[in-house]
Amino acid sequence: MNPRPIAVDLFSGAGGLSLGFEQAGFDVLAAVEVDPIHAATHKFNFPYCTVIPKSVRSLSATDIRAAPGIGGRTIDLVFGGPPCQGFSLIGQRAFDDPRNSLVREFVRIVAELSASYFLFENVKGLTVGRHRQLLRELVAEFDANGYSTLIPWRVLNAAHFGVPQDRERLFLLGVRHGLPLPHYPLATTVPHPQGPDLGLLPLGPSCEDALGDLPDPERFPDLSEQDSVIADGWGPPSDYAQELRCLTDSAWHLGYRRRWDPQYLTASATTEHTAISRRRFLATEPGQVEPISRFFRLDRQGIANTLRAGTDSARGAFTSPRPIHYDGNRCVTVREMARLHGFPDWFRFHRTKWHGARQVGNAVPPPLARALAGAFIEALGLSPVPPGEVLALGAPSLLALDMTSASAYWGIQVPIGRRDRKSGATKRKQTDIEAALQLQGGT
Repeated sequence: MNPRPIAVDLFSGAGGLSLGFEQAGFDVLAAVEVDPIHAATHKFNFPYCTVIPKSVRSLSATDIRAAPGIGGRTIDLVFGGPPCQGFSLIGQRAFDDPRNSLVREFVRIVAELSASYFLFENVKGLTVGRHRQLLRELVAEFDANGYSTLIPWRVLNAAHFGVPQDRERLFLLGVRHGLPLPHYPLATTVPHPQGPDLGLLPLGPSCEDALGDLPDPERFPDLSEQDSVIADGWGPPSDYAQELRCLTDSAWHLGYRRRWDPQYLTASATTEHTAISRRRFLATEPGQVEPISRFFRLDRQGIANTLRAGTDSARGAFTSPRPIHYDGNRCVTVREMARLHGFPDWFRFHRTKWHGARQVGNAVPPPLARALAGAFIEALGLSPVPPGEVLALGAPSLLALDMTSASAYWGIQVPIGRRDRKSGATKRKQTDIEAALQLQGGT
């Protein structure tokens, strides 16, 4: 018997939480993501998961159970990070603030699904000042719906869980009344080069451990026009890179193996920097911020700063600030961002740097997600084993859809506030839409 518990991912993005929970032994059978481009990327990487490209506001528990055929089976876990601002309007609760409505929807869906457990993820800023009001009301709302939360909530740093990045996020774990309590995971590594005293823990990976074996993308002229090539020049991998290249059986953990070519360098489109920018980058000391661009230069023996997603089209569409490589006068590629985030090399992102970097920057690092998932596996009293099947990844064209063609693929209206950026000129729109319809079996 292979007791793999069932999970649902809300606000899934490209799937950082989904991957970590799969690697810990969960089957993530449904993922809800309103952005059609991110939904297509999730579908590419998780072929066994049903992606629901809608807002949670329009979904019921019945909808979510029906889409992947869950039916009446117990849903062991719902996880996700609903966007919120945390500020209450004058004279009312923070939980009633319309800007926090997606938090209310998260509670509603957890309760409607009668999930055994939940994981709420969000920005560290919710734990300070008047933002805390929302968290206190969230705990009370869950209690009123039959769920206990583990208090105090925790802010966890991915650097303490084997990720070469200083990245703190808030996590709130909960359980339906009467079920065994989970626990917040303990740190497993000390950040490079010298972290706080956390006991006798191993040193985590450095930026060089993460990136040192990757071929230099600027050696491949094709990467100025595309994001992937069959590459030579791979270096000897560190233990960390060996896992992300899936060179050992244990690198897959308890997740599904994917069929892929490890010589295929993906998500590596290069950036055309000016000569002036390159001189400024080269003059910036490792671990410091370049004063004009405000880009952080990686330290070979240190860890990355927090990789951010930039902003979406509704908030101005500002590009993700990718850090400067420690060994060159260029910004890192999306693949190098993914390495610094703990994503394995088989996991792919949208072909454009703008969308690809957003997908990485918005994600929970999979190693941290895996540690959190392990706490729920323990509470459930299960011992999952790795599945035997090898999965084929989705059609690569899923990673090339712009907002219009992605919406056509899913059969939905283009979301309000859309912005197409470097993902297809107007004259290519109709071709992209036709390709999307062919992907979904349309005409």
